[in-house]
Amino acid sequence: MVLGREAYVGSGIQQWREAAALWEGEGAHQEFLERTRRDTIDLGRVLDLDMVRVVYWRQPERPTWRIDEYTFFYGSQDADWRIMRFDPDTELYQEIDHSPRPEAGCQDLQEELDRTECALEGYKPTAESFPEILMGLQAYGQSRAIPAWGVMIGVPYGSAAWLEAIAARPDLVARLLDLQAEQAVRTIRAVSQLGVRVVLGGMDLANNVGPLYSPRAFRELVVPRLKRVVETCRSLGMFYFFASDGNLWPIADYLFPEVDGYYEIDRRAGMDLRLLRRRYPHLTLVGNISSHTLHLGTAEEVVEETLSCLEVAHEFGSVIVGCSNQIVCQTPERNLIAMLETIRDNR
Repeated sequence: MVLGREAYVGSGIQQWREAAALWEGEGAHQEFLERTRRDTIDLGRVLDLDMVRVVYWRQPERPTWRIDEYTFFYGSQDADWRIMRFDPDTELYQEIDHSPRPEAGCQDLQEELDRTECALEGYKPTAESFPEILMGLQAYGQSRAIPAWGVMIGVPYGSAAWLEAIAARPDLVARLLDLQAEQAVRTIRAVSQLGVRVVLGGMDLANNVGPLYSPRAFRELVVPRLKRVVETCRSLGMFYFFASDGNLWPIADYLFPEVDGYYEIDRRAGMDLRLLRRRYPHLTLVGNISSHTLHLGTAEEVVEETLSCLEVAHEFGSVIVGCSNQIVCQTPERNLIAMLETIRDNR
């Protein structure tokens, strides 16, 4: 709709497209990569974005075989395997079946850490390790912010074993966070050579009620490693933005004084843009128009939320107005246009 053609951007649909391209062969995969690069740049230009995303979700693993148009098998029937399926209605590419997986215990976490540490020994990124960022900088120069993505710090929220380890084996969690911080520092130093100024990181850690683990655990385990990452950014003239959905107020005084920016600001979980600006005036804030409202609300409701964000932006500054998170599949075109036109007409 925005480009007047099907755009090779997005989340699950991009993973499925890449899986299909890899299945078809090297030529098809190169065509997928070229089209993704072209559409990524064109979309940023058409939307006139202040900060342009140049990296979308990937699925660079070649499937073992194709079951049907939307379904792929990965791995080996005699060992670990999984089946992934694409849903055209939701544009999600999800695991629908897998080989037996015993519940993870402390020994499994230790082995995971050993593998991570081994992989980190060989992780020596250079500026050339980030071709998408280089592409964005070449396309936009200094006219737009081209951030580095995925510099994550946090406890894996999808793993019951890691969440339990916060209480049972905090030493293992500390080791995991140390490895994350080391990888992040190496990434930051490499992308700084390209002139990148903004680093987007964080990790989902909350729902609408509050954090998934205690504020004390966040303060004692996560914050020291987060400080190391942020200090590296600042020493190189860069800014670190933290992202998580959900209600972060219980950890706000531990988190927000440490970072330079905050995105995925979850309005429906109580993260109020005006209150954030007043309590943490140094923070740059991104988003706060609810994905839920864009998806299921009326155009009038979208305009109301957008105007409320613009009001805070005009009053306080340091606010980039936009969707709090992903603009999900099946979002009505009228709602997206309502948001974009309201932002354009009230800058």
